[in-house]
Formats: sequence, structure tokens, C-alpha cells
Amino acid sequence: MDTKIRRPVTWTPQEEATGGRLIDRLDGFFHPIEKFVAFLSALCIFALMAVGVMQIVGRQVFGTPIFGYIDAVEMSISIFAFLAIAYCERLNGHVRMELVVGKMRGRPLWTLEIFGQIVALFVVAILIYYGWTHALRAYEYGDSTIDAQIPWWPSKMLVAFAFLTLWVRLWLNLIGYARLFINPDAAPIAVPLVADVKQMAEEEAAEAGALEQEKQNKGSAAS
Repeated sequence: MDTKIRRPVTWTPQEEATGGRLIDRLDGFFHPIEKFVAFLSALCIFALMAVGVMQIVGRQVFGTPIFGYIDAVEMSISIFAFLAIAYCERLNGHVRMELVVGKMRGRPLWTLEIFGQIVALFVVAILIYYGWTHALRAYEYGDSTIDAQIPWWPSKMLVAFAFLTLWVRLWLNLIGYARLFINPDAAPIAVPLVADVKQMAEEEAAEAGALEQEKQNKGSAAS
């Protein structure tokens, strides 16, 4: 999938009539929230690595392991495993099969994408509901970790919050695909696009500097 969400350089009357500018503004408003939440997730991973090093050094060198380390690791899973889920969806980083979707174009493609978004909205809504009720139950019962007795409910509420951000992103995707279904000639906005294998390979190679290095090698050989 193409991870770049393209925006038109100029807004034509037809694009504005189909809600292109509104969708772009909604995406522009929500994306910083996704980036901030993903940053918190990355920060948690870095902090967990640092604490892990301190745990090893403290245990092996000083004989004083960090109290509650295992409990903290268990609770942090909900942070780095779920918080960035909406940001990953925006970049279309989630794994999915494209054997059929990759060969479709126009309204058939947008119809299938709309169907997929509706199914995803239904499933994620269920996850939000049960995730939230499970967190409330942990708060009411005073559920905590075994060793350090750290309350579980904040970690479990983060899971519901993460799915809520994903639910909002799926709504934006659905609106974007519906706009393309109504007007297949409109510029795609706030939706990830299917890219062929050759295009993806060229983009990844360009990011890694492989293509530029190849051109330099060819230039040197020609001279």
C-alpha cells in the first residue's frame, strides 16, 4: 500500500463540492493527535529499554533489581502495542491481503474499501465497549499486579482510548472512500492508496539512497 496520503495542489470547484476541503481539514486536525499519541508510544518503548538496561545492571552488578519491574513491563504493553494503532492505520501500515484489491480500480475498488471500513468500524466499536467496561471493572474491584500491587485500570483504559482513536481514523477513511465512490475522478484525500510492487520498491530504494547511488555509479562508469 502507498503510505503517502496525497493532497491536491489546487482545489477545483468539483473537489470542493464533493467535500474535499472539509475532509482535508478534518484529517489535518486529527493527524497531529495521532502523531502525538504515536510519539508517546515510541517514548514508552525507549523508556522501557532504558529501564531494562538498569534492571540488568542493577541485578548483575549491584545485586539490587528494580522492584516491580515485571509488573511495569506488563502494564506498558498496552502503551506501545495499542497507542500507535491509529497512526499506523493512517499510513496503512497494518498487514492486509491485496490479491484482489490490488487489481481493482474505480468504483469497484472504493466499494470494497467502504465495505472493509464498515466492518472494521463495527469490530472496533465492540472492542471499545468491552475494553472500557473491562477497565471499569478493574477499577471497581481494585484489580492490581501481583508483585508491586500497581492498579491495572489505567493501563486497560489506555487500550479503550487507543481503539477510540482508531475508530475516528476509520470514520475519516470511510468518508474519504465514500467521496471517491461518488466522484471517482476526484483527487484521493485522507485515504491510503494501493501501489504496485514496482512503485513501492522504487520509493523504498529512493528513501534508502540506492537509486541515487546507482545513478552515480552509472555516471562514473560513463565518464
